[in-house]
Formats: sequence, C-alpha cells, structure tokens
Amino acid sequence: MRRFAVLITAAAVLSVSSVPLSDAAAAAATATVAAEPGAATVVPVQVTGPPAKRFNLILMGDGYTEAEQAEFQADADRHLNVMWSIEPFKSYRNYINVYRIDIVSGESGISCDPGLDAPRRTTPLSMGFWGRCNPSSVQRLITMDNAAATRYANLVTGTAPANRQILALANSATYGGAGGTYATASGSNSMSALISPHELGHSLGGLQDEYDYYQRGVPGGAYTGPEPSSAHHTLLTEQQLRDQQKKWWRWLGEPSESGGPIGRYEGGLYYTTGVWRPSAHSMMKTLGYYFDQVSREIMTQRITAKTTLIQDSAPVDAPVGADRVLWVEPMRPVSHSLTTTWTVDGRDLPDDRDTLDLRTLNLAPGTHTVTATVSDPTEFVRDPAIRQSMTRSRTWTVDTALTTPPDGAEPAVVSSTPTDRPLGRADVVYVETTHPAGAVPEITWTLDGKQVKGGTDLDLGELDLGPGTHTLTAALGARTLTWSVDAERPRTAYELAQPLARSGDTYVYNGPFSMRLTGTDDRDGYVVSESRVDGDGWFNYFGWPTSSELPWTFSEQGTVIDSLVYGKLPRGRHTIEYRSIDAAGNYGKAKSFTVTTIAPPPACTRTVTGEHRGALVVADGVTCLDHAQVTGPVTVKPGASLVVTGGRVTGALAASKPAAVHLLEARVEGALTVSGAAELIVVGADLRGAALLTGNTAPILSGASVKGALACMGNTSAPADLGVPNELAGAGAGQCAKLTQGAEGGAYEAIQHVGQ
Repeated sequence: MRRFAVLITAAAVLSVSSVPLSDAAAAAATATVAAEPGAATVVPVQVTGPPAKRFNLILMGDGYTEAEQAEFQADADRHLNVMWSIEPFKSYRNYINVYRIDIVSGESGISCDPGLDAPRRTTPLSMGFWGRCNPSSVQRLITMDNAAATRYANLVTGTAPANRQILALANSATYGGAGGTYATASGSNSMSALISPHELGHSLGGLQDEYDYYQRGVPGGAYTGPEPSSAHHTLLTEQQLRDQQKKWWRWLGEPSESGGPIGRYEGGLYYTTGVWRPSAHSMMKTLGYYFDQVSREIMTQRITAKTTLIQDSAPVDAPVGADRVLWVEPMRPVSHSLTTTWTVDGRDLPDDRDTLDLRTLNLAPGTHTVTATVSDPTEFVRDPAIRQSMTRSRTWTVDTALTTPPDGAEPAVVSSTPTDRPLGRADVVYVETTHPAGAVPEITWTLDGKQVKGGTDLDLGELDLGPGTHTLTAALGARTLTWSVDAERPRTAYELAQPLARSGDTYVYNGPFSMRLTGTDDRDGYVVSESRVDGDGWFNYFGWPTSSELPWTFSEQGTVIDSLVYGKLPRGRHTIEYRSIDAAGNYGKAKSFTVTTIAPPPACTRTVTGEHRGALVVADGVTCLDHAQVTGPVTVKPGASLVVTGGRVTGALAASKPAAVHLLEARVEGALTVSGAAELIVVGADLRGAALLTGNTAPILSGASVKGALACMGNTSAPADLGVPNELAGAGAGQCAKLTQGAEGGAYEAIQHVGQ
C-alpha cells in the first residue's frame, strides 16, 4: 500500500506547501515536524474501493509518543484481526476501507488512568478514563475531544461523517472504552480487541448495552419504563413476540451464535429485572462472545447502508439500443456473491448474472423496459424490511430502433479482490472489467495451472481445496492477476494444569485448573483462538482479563475481577472445544477435550507431613496426609475424614462410616477397606494390595492402579471412573467386575495437546 503523510496540530489543520522538495529535503522536513505533538500520518491499511462508495473505518491513536508509534500500529493490527474474525465484519470485509492515522503525542498515556487521582495528560485527542476525568462518570468510560477526532478524520480524502466510523485507541493497558458518535477502546488491555467490536456495536449499529448494571458491583434495579425502542430489548413475552410479530420473533428458538437458544433473558439496558434481551450472553452482554443473530442482522444492515450496493452500471439516463450489453457492478462480499436478476417488460429472465446481452433476447420491434435487481441473499438477514434495504435496481428503456455506435472500449481489468494478501479457502474472489457495449469480457480462471469455471467471481468454497497453498490466476487479454490461496487450516495447542488423572483427552480435577490456547499458522498474521464449553457459544481466548500472558482459569465459583465473574465452571463433566481462525479467515477444525471436576477435599483440621512411624488413628475432624510417609496402619473412625495427597502409606488403610476419604495420587501398600463413606474419592492412586469398597455413597475410583483383588458391593452406584479407566491387575468382583483395564493414567506438570 502507498503511504502518505499529512501534518496537523491538535488545534487546526495546517496547510500543506505545494512547493516541490527534493526527496532528501522532504524526508528531513517530515522527520522534523513529525516529532511535534499533534503531527499525523495517514496510512491506508485496506482500500477496497473509492471512499465515496465504501464504509470507511478510521483508526486513530492517542497518547502514543513518537517512539511508541510501532506499539500503536501493533495494537491497531490486533484490533483489526480480531474484528475480521467476527461476523458480520468477516463476511463484509470487502465493503470496508481501513485507514490508520498515526498521531504523535507529547505525553505517553491518557488522563485519569486508572483513577481520578492519576495524572492529567495533554494529548492530541484529550482522551481520558472516567469520561475524561469526570467524578460522576464511571472508571471504564474512555471519552475524547470529538471535534479533534473529526479534524483528524477529515484528513482522509473522500470520507465524511455519513460514510465513515472513527475508532480511537488509547495508549493504555487498562480495560475501557465507549461507544457513541465515535468509538473508543484501550489499546493493549488483554480484552481490548474485544472492546472495539462491542463499541462499534454502539456507534455503528446503534445497539444498546445488555448489561444488568451500570456501575459494576451495583445491581441495576427494576426497569419500569415503556417498551424499549431498542431492537434487542423488550417487555413482551415470547408468545407476544410471535403473535405481534415484533422485534426478534423470526429468530426465536434458533441456536444463538453466542450460545444457547434465541429466546428471552431477563436483564439489560443497565437494569437487572423488568426488561429482556434475546440471548444469555451476546457480545453486547459479555465480551468474548459473538454478536447474536439479532444484533448481527442490525450490524449487517448498518455496514451495507454505508456503501453503494450497485457500484456502477450501464447508463440509464437515455434509451439504449437492443444491440448492446447492459451491465451492473454489485458489491462483493468475501463470503458470498450478491444475486443479480433481470426482467424484461416484467418477465423474469433465468440465471444470476451481472451482464445481459440484449442481442440474445430477439426483442420485438418497439420499446421495452429492462430492470436489473441486485440483492444480498445473506442468511444473516430475515427481516424483509432490512432485506429490502439491501436491494437496489437499475432500469433501462430499450428502443429497438436505436443503433449503438462503437464505443472503442477494449476488455480490460478495472479492479479485483486485493492480490497483496492471501485468500481464505472459502473466499469468493472477483474481477471487475471494463464494459464494452458490444461484448462481454471473458475471464479465464486457473487454479494450480488447471482451468476452472467462473464468471466475474469465483467461489473457492465450492472447489473443496486441499490443504496447503494454491495459486489462483485470472486472465483477461494480456493482463493476469495472481493470488495466493491459503487453504491450510490453523492449528491450536492446548495446555492444561496438572490433573489428578487423565486418559488421552480426558482429565479429572478437584479444584481450579488453567487452560492456555495457542493458535499457530503456516503464514505470518494474527491468529485468533476460541473455545466453547458444552456446546455454548464460541468464546475468544484472550488469556486472562488481568494479563494476556496468563492462562484462563476455570473454577467452581469463578474468579471475581472488577465485580465481574470469569471462568465459572459448575462441578461435573464438561466438553471443551477449541479452534483458531487465521489471518486469511480460515477456521481450524474444532477439537475437544473432556474435563470432570469433582468435590475438593474438606478443609484440614490436622496436617501430617514428613515421616510418621506407627499406627495412625483418625478419630475426628479432618486429618490430611500431605505427601507424608506413614509406616503403619491407618484407621478412620466413624464421622471422621481422611485426605491423603501424594506420599505413601505402608500398611493397611481401613475406614468405617467415615464422613469422607480422599486418596489423591497416593500409594497404599496394604489393603484398602472403606465402608459406609458419605464421600469416597480415589483418583490417581496406586493401590498395591486388595481393595474392598462397600456401602459407600456414589464412590469415585478414577485413574487408579490396583495390584490386588478389587471388590465393590452395596454402593449406591458402581464406582465411577469419570472417563479415566483404572488399571486392575487382580480380579474384579461385584460392582467392579467390569472395570476397564490397562488404560493410560498418571499426572503431568502440564498437559499439552496440539490439534488442527
């Protein structure tokens, strides 16, 4: 992409001298002025067409000094790549021009970060937390001087408020942002790249927050107002939505893109009760999830509304002859093609095509009306009114008495899908040509040297490309365009904390555990990783809210950070899927692992460590053997509890009607006898003698190795192995007669697995 610089101050746009300079002098002048606070450089990041016919996203930074401009560029790149992984931005990327404005700040950072007692900083956009240091605002609200932002945005030629959206990034690692006329977000917080699309939901989509609070940690109270004007909030029941055909009635019952079914969930508009939203947790409720279908439909409408659906067409301002070709140039989404249908005097013609050779129609003498209608068949839209707003037509009067004079136009390429970045394996590629009145230019497509059938566009998804890199060309006359097609799916590695036991991709934990996802690809570019739990919505993996370097932590109660709960995972068995999306938009194949979380040990009232010689009797309370070496028999009396973590018991272990017995990765050299336990958990243990388990409540025997005989009788259910089989060398009897043998078990400091 070409790079150009325009210099402005924070107060006003400076005039640019038209006196030519030598390259060296120009570079020296730019270098001198660029160091001044307020100097700005406009960088086209992605230009898919004329600004007047596109939605123009303008990214600008605040609080980045001259030495920190590379950091701003890295922040902007991360925000964009996450956005390209989210619908509808992913499918409609070609509708968007992106311009980055590198603004030099005299000070690093922004005001009141993170608190009202933090320094006020002088920066070109005057950005600040607390709504620019307003004690009556909220800490996470980042606002700026909108007039200054407008002056910088005006540097991008061809853009205007009607066809652009400003997104300003603050040089901050503190969580925050805002959405109004313009959108803001912190640049380098672990979640900041997810703040951007949320705030664009406000600024571009007019969407409302689905939070049930305004100030974190303070319940929002009850909503008592009338039916909200918000398209994704209501007072109506599901039946009323259907009966009255209001709001999201067309989506009811559909599996939500953000998890769960589309329905009616209480809370939103900063109120806890009395108002309802469509999904349990869409992006407007919880960062990390996608837009649900209701919000996605609105965002699709807003993006397309800022473009010209029909970019150009054959002239319609005067009658045309029946001896020529009519044509339209529709917009070109990445994921699909728009549909162009034709009618002659109200009669539908077959096929979807962008050109119509009138000579093939053999029109009767006289005048005729020909109409081309371009519509978007996207599955993102169900509302007929929105569908209609994404439909445009051109109409011509055709007079058979007219003769079209030669126009001298030769077939040539005018524009195309950008060739400077790899295509995804399922992209729709296009080539726009000139439009001679007497001919339809024919494009020749070849993939890896073999010709493939296509028109002005080619759907790579229909070709079922194999993995690896492919070469696509489009030829017209002497002009050939070449693309690299990235059909290699990204890979995702997962790393889990040490489990109590595992078998393959099945793990057992009795407390919090961490998960790290690492997405990799065969090409450079930002890779977005995602996971989902038990079929819920895909959730962006951004590390941990306090640091992207920390892994995600799951726990039974979750972790409270700034009054929000993260990583809550109820006790039980869960399937966690994971995948990644590469810079070309390819999805990796989803893989999964299974985690079962069980009851943690009871709190210790007595702890034994090191060596203990002689008999050990647990008469009451909770005795914990923490990697202890016990030589002698261990007896647990009724009502008492024993927790053995690691270590070894050289002797028999007997428990009669105990409150709880937990044997966790421990070795028992003698016989094990447990009867009538209210809670019996044996996970990852090495039992060298015989084991007798009788009359226990829902016992767990998982990933254990039993060298002697194993008998299980009278338990409320057969011992559960939680998907991690036990190794049984001796005979199994009773409820344990059919235990699987010879399975892989054991514990690891870190469990790693790589899947495509």
